[in-house]
Amino acid sequence: MSEAFDSNAAPPKAGPYSHAVRTGDVVFLSGQGPFDPATGAIPGPFDEQVRQTLRNLAAAAGAAGGTLADAVRVGVYLRDMANFPVLNEVYAEFFHEPYPARTTTQSGIRIEVEIDAVLEVRR
Repeated sequence: MSEAFDSNAAPPKAGPYSHAVRTGDVVFLSGQGPFDPATGAIPGPFDEQVRQTLRNLAAAAGAAGGTLADAVRVGVYLRDMANFPVLNEVYAEFFHEPYPARTTTQSGIRIEVEIDAVLEVRR
């Protein structure tokens, strides 16, 4: 049985989807962009866009009972692959070894990230 979760700490949804869906110990997080949840604004510098995107994902993971440390796969979509080094620098602030598997491809917006996570049984 799957359970859907939404977070007030993530940007409001732009359509009929959930921020996170948990089935057993596996959590799927919808892709998030760099929108400030309170204002809807997008930070100017790319490094801040990456940080905001990952904070939004952390909020969605938290709503389902997890953290970014539970991530096993990350999909990153960049508009300009020239931003790849900045992505890696900021990414290392949020993820630590053993790193989740990751795919990075080009997209229409500067950055969007999605995550699949497996939660440990917490007692």
